[in-house]
Amino acid sequence: MNKKILIVDDIFSNRLLLGSTLESIGVEYETVENGQLAIEFIQKGGFSMVLLDIEMPVMNGIETAKYIREEMDTDFCDIPIIALTAHNPDEYKNRMQEAGFNEILSKPYSVEKIEGIINKYSKNT
Repeated sequence: MNKKILIVDDIFSNRLLLGSTLESIGVEYETVENGQLAIEFIQKGGFSMVLLDIEMPVMNGIETAKYIREEMDTDFCDIPIIALTAHNPDEYKNRMQEAGFNEILSKPYSVEKIEGIINKYSKNT
């Protein structure tokens, strides 16, 4: 698979775990620790998806997703954005949909879930 995914999470061990999972299925990735950095990285191009944590300092996941959808150039605003959360996704579902997330992935995640989401959105890119 020739895709590159941006992992955005403020917790180092979460980035490490997700990165390791992506590596195990042959997917390239880069990591950043907040939404502001994510926007800078996305603008450089080359990413086919963003795995975006919801609760982060500087710029949280909901603010970041809204910015990507509403403020970024059309080259980037349609990128698939997957919410990462340890909370019950039903509590955030409406806010996440309004912000423009394509899907919600609850922690802990399995290799199968991650691979399924990547495959689902790779067909559209």
